[in-house]
Amino acid sequence: MSRRKRKDIEITDYKSLLKKQRYSLAGSHSAVKTCMWVGRAMKNEGQCYKAAFYGISSHRCLQMTPTLMCNQRCLHCWRPTEIEVPAPDKWDSPVEIVGSCVESHKKLITGFGHSAPRDMWMEGNEPKHVAISLSGEPTTFPYLPELIEEFKKQGFTTFVVSNGTIPEMMKKIDPAQLYMSLDAPDRETYEKVCLPKSPQLWDRINESLEVLKAKDTRTVIRITLIKGVNMFDAAGYAELIKKAEPDYIEVKAYMHLGFSRNRLERECMPQHEDVLEFSQEIADNLGYNIADDVWISRVVLLSKDGSMSHLV
Repeated sequence: MSRRKRKDIEITDYKSLLKKQRYSLAGSHSAVKTCMWVGRAMKNEGQCYKAAFYGISSHRCLQMTPTLMCNQRCLHCWRPTEIEVPAPDKWDSPVEIVGSCVESHKKLITGFGHSAPRDMWMEGNEPKHVAISLSGEPTTFPYLPELIEEFKKQGFTTFVVSNGTIPEMMKKIDPAQLYMSLDAPDRETYEKVCLPKSPQLWDRINESLEVLKAKDTRTVIRITLIKGVNMFDAAGYAELIKKAEPDYIEVKAYMHLGFSRNRLERECMPQHEDVLEFSQEIADNLGYNIADDVWISRVVLLSKDGSMSHLV
């Protein structure tokens, strides 16, 4: 694989860097950022693929994280994984976090009021979906179950995206939909792609796959494909996924964005046709079927019977 030499990051203050990237800090350790689809959906210019797959209204989606810490340094991550984020001296309460995140989200979409239809903008000011997946690993937040319940109490549909490295927390949480990233078919590739901070994390990921199988909530395995890096051995991915028996599998192309551009070449982005072909190989090995795909996002959805069921 051809890779660019990593560039030094001049900004060592992670929070200052986030502000420059148009994140809004919420409380002492949480953050909010509007996905590009929020603005597009508000102006009737398209929806995120989650609208097609799960019925989510993109203009009413709040994207946040309760912690900026992460125990992996994935090559494909658009965040500055080279900067170490320390644990806070004190954790904010879930009630404080939800209130701060909603207010931060409203401030971030203020500018859309000049270009979007007023009714859509007003709806956007009352978010109803929360994606707990923005930056960092959410399961490192010790009060994640309580945070999810607080969002639910306030009428939110809750999505959590985890790297699966803390199975103890995976057992405790019950969002409307629980995602787990699986970005390698074996330990060697995992260590190369995700650069884990502990050699035990691969074993914990395998334990979390078993946890997913026992969950009552809806589960999704998400695979990010990097051409020339982890885009091989569909059968290997399938064997791991069998441990979880998820309701859905999302297979998505790596996108050459943010700080990942310092680690990977643009050619590492698979085309949509590549993602479709690899997804079919996984499906064939698992007995799943392709349920849908979205070309602009280079993403394919697999389900056991090829059908979809919207959450909302």
